[in-house]
Amino acid sequence: MRPPDDLAAFGYRQELRRSLGGFSAFAAGFSFVSILTTVFQLFGFGYGFGGPLFFWTWPVVLGGQLLVALTFAELAARYPLAGSVYQWAKQLAKGFLGWLAGWMMLLGCIVALAAAAIALQVVLPSVWDGFQLVGGDPSVTSPSGAANAVLLGTLLLVFTTAVNAGGVRLMARINDIGVAAELLGVVVLITGLLLFAVRGPQVVLHDAPGTSAGIGGVLASALMAAYVLYGFDTAASVAEETKDARRAAPRAVLRAVLVSGIGGLAVVVAALMAAPSLTDGQLAGHGLPYVITAVFGDTLGRVFLADVAVAVVVCTLTIQTGTVRLIYAMARDGALPGAKRLSSVSARTGTPVGPALLSGALAIGLLLLNVGNPTLFSTITGTSVVVVYLAYLLVTGPLLVKRLRGGFPAEPGRFSLGRWGVAVNVAAVVYGIGMIVNIGWPRAEIYDLAGSGAPWMLLFPIEFVGGALVIGRLCWLRLRPAAALEPAT
Repeated sequence: MRPPDDLAAFGYRQELRRSLGGFSAFAAGFSFVSILTTVFQLFGFGYGFGGPLFFWTWPVVLGGQLLVALTFAELAARYPLAGSVYQWAKQLAKGFLGWLAGWMMLLGCIVALAAAAIALQVVLPSVWDGFQLVGGDPSVTSPSGAANAVLLGTLLLVFTTAVNAGGVRLMARINDIGVAAELLGVVVLITGLLLFAVRGPQVVLHDAPGTSAGIGGVLASALMAAYVLYGFDTAASVAEETKDARRAAPRAVLRAVLVSGIGGLAVVVAALMAAPSLTDGQLAGHGLPYVITAVFGDTLGRVFLADVAVAVVVCTLTIQTGTVRLIYAMARDGALPGAKRLSSVSARTGTPVGPALLSGALAIGLLLLNVGNPTLFSTITGTSVVVVYLAYLLVTGPLLVKRLRGGFPAEPGRFSLGRWGVAVNVAAVVYGIGMIVNIGWPRAEIYDLAGSGAPWMLLFPIEFVGGALVIGRLCWLRLRPAAALEPAT
């Protein structure tokens, strides 16, 4: 293990407190993914589009994201720095392109933070109808449900902002306990659903009776798996706070995507096997909460849904943790407006407080802009996938170019793909491009649930990315942090 001042090789001082173990690093990546949160959020969406066949999008997305994770693991071993995607991109691509990856990841994290916070609406009203504080319809696709989602999400973001400002140890304790509860919950859920299964696993081989999803529906349903299985890079984003980070971070990244992917896949299969009906509209309309209540009964079902609510809280907390580290990493390079304040670390808590407050405020602002919007849920979800996958592509793409030029040789004692590096990297790039096109496709069922027919709504993720590029370029021209973004030698 290299000494804490290993950061000096990259031109940084050790300011964050290096107190996290390997499990806490894994927990950061696993909590960002949080299969209980995200699968519960989008199970109904996936089934509504693809029927039982939407299951097959899971192994495809898991395989593709594992390819991305393998390339990230190599980078985590070489560059154990806060900000993961931003730090890796700036080492691989000089100037604006390297900065752009961090910028897009930052925007993606803010959108993902808002998307995770509104997941409380999927769970809490099912635990107790008193949590439906606005109107009577708890569905996130209704105006009252969307408004209540904003209210619950805002309260959650206030809490996670306070915890992240309080220090990494407080965050890690809550996160470790939450991850343990989520892992136990996943095991109990899968076991319980299988015990009460009313059909076999062959359910995933056919459409539900009387329905026909078609290839278009199955492709659209991939949004569920794509949304669930990203954010595992957060396991490396806390590298400057992780002991023996060069070894721990790559393992944490790979474990986060594998455990999340396999666990989520098992939950989907078990739920399809145990659902009382595949054709009564309940699976598409109410998703997993319907299955849980039907299988476990009202009382036990509510207890389990309370565990899911804990997972939502921890997921939101960890997404903000990763966002805070990314803002801090970019700010200390002078790569963001207000860099001096955003790169300041509290002497008392050892945490960048400014980024915590900023990320919380931006996510809350994004929610408030969409009060009562029934398209809130799917629009934010789809846009977050497109933006984050684009940020990933801005890492895997330049890495492939560097490999092909012979500039990325294996380093002894560090995780490496060896002779498989080019093949894995090419596949990761192809997968990333394909998924961005698929999720960004202007589907009314995702981006215009109200059926307004407005082109700007259908093209929202494309417009968001376009606006992000324009604003990002203007920021770059003003800041020009070129010296700070020189790739390491």
